[in-house]
Amino acid sequence: MLRECESGDRSYREGVLPLSLADHPGLSYGLEGEPRELQEGIEALARSHAVALFLIYALLAIPLRSYAQPPIIMAVIAFWLVGAIVGHLLMRLDFSMMSLFGVVALSGVVVNSSLVLVDSVNRRRVEGAPLLDALRAAGVARSRPIVLTSLTTFAGLTPLLLEDRLSARFLIPMAISLGFGVVFATAISLFCCPARTSSSTISTAGDNIGELDGLV
Repeated sequence: MLRECESGDRSYREGVLPLSLADHPGLSYGLEGEPRELQEGIEALARSHAVALFLIYALLAIPLRSYAQPPIIMAVIAFWLVGAIVGHLLMRLDFSMMSLFGVVALSGVVVNSSLVLVDSVNRRRVEGAPLLDALRAAGVARSRPIVLTSLTTFAGLTPLLLEDRLSARFLIPMAISLGFGVVFATAISLFCCPARTSSSTISTAGDNIGELDGLV
C-alpha cells in the first residue's frame, strides 16, 4: 500500500503537476503532512550528522596527535551506507527515517575496526618495525577480534531483524542499517585502512607517535 501511494504521488509530481504549473504561471506548491516532516527531519539529521563527524574527528585527532590519521580511520564511514542499502534490499524493506537514524548511529561504531588497526600499526612502528611489516603484523593480530566483534554485533541484532510483531516493526529498519552496515564496513576496513596507511609515511620520532610526516 505504501509503495502504491508513493508511486501515485510520484506520477502526479512528474506528470500532472508540471502541466498545471505550465497552464497557471502563478501557481505554487509545497510539501505538507508526513512528506514535509520527513524532509525537515532529514535536513536536521544531516546537520546533526555533520557535527557528529567533526566530534569523531576531534576525538581521534587528540589521542593520535595527528591531523592526517583520523581521515584514514574515518574513510570507512563512507561504506556503511552501502551496507545499509544492501541490507534493506535483502530484507525487502523501504529506506525510512528510522533507517537514517541507524546510519547516523553507525558512524561512531564503524570507526572502531580502523582505529584498532591503526593503533596496532603505530605501536609496532614505535618498536622499530618497517611499515609493511607493521601492517602485516597488525592485520594478523587484530583481524580475528575485529571480525568476531562485528559478527557478535550482527548476531545481537538478529532477533530484532526477525521480529514480526507490529510493536517492533518500526525498529527493524534501524536494526538493518546497524547490522548490515557494521558487517559491510568492517569487511571494507580490513582492506581500506591498511591500503591508505601504507600510502603514508608514519613518523615514529619522540612524542609524535602516529603523526604523518609533513602533515602535522
